[in-house]
Amino acid sequence: MTSTVPAPVTRTADGSALQAVLLDMDGTLVDTEGFWWDVEVEIFARLGHTLDDSWRHVVVGGPMTRSAGFLIEATGADITLPELTVLLNDGFEERIGRALPLMPGATRLLAELSAHRIPTALVSASHRRIIDRVLTSLGPQHFALTVAGDEVPRTKPHPDPYLFAAAGLGADPARCAVVEDTATGVAAAEAAGCQVVAVPSVAAIPPAPGRTVVGSLEEVDLTFLRGLISFR
Repeated sequence: MTSTVPAPVTRTADGSALQAVLLDMDGTLVDTEGFWWDVEVEIFARLGHTLDDSWRHVVVGGPMTRSAGFLIEATGADITLPELTVLLNDGFEERIGRALPLMPGATRLLAELSAHRIPTALVSASHRRIIDRVLTSLGPQHFALTVAGDEVPRTKPHPDPYLFAAAGLGADPARCAVVEDTATGVAAAEAAGCQVVAVPSVAAIPPAPGRTVVGSLEEVDLTFLRGLISFR
């Protein structure tokens, strides 16, 4: 469940200005971006439509309403958005029930953040029912707060989820480090004023001011994240 109790945030003994770490879920901590696409392909095949592989880059990382709406419009499938949303969530839950691979470095990073008592939030465009299932593998004890896409008025690429998470942790967004794998998530975090680490999963993400791009989560540790935040 979502925790709304602000965690104590202070400057650490080494003088770091990092106040909180905000982590995306699909494609960042768990290797599931491909799961969503596979489920979408299977559902539309049952509806008599073949998805163009180029559409994968359009739907990745965004809210379900956007990705599902795009696919309905692109294919002309005879299904409503609410009906498709239920099918997508059901299919994804079934898929992660069979296997839920974590991204390389995820377990180590979460353990390190917990060991150093760094306020950490999980911020996802996935719905609450999906997040709660994934948390059983990630370990809910690692997160002071979790934010689901169906719990905020506007989800990614809008800044609302990250602003909500920072406020819930009592942190200044400018002193929050965000780890994301898609351009949609990066846009949300940057719009919120956070420092961003991009770990691209499906499509490339170019470096930019306030954004660091790495090849794998294995390159990210607490020292790395602390180095992103300068005193203001």
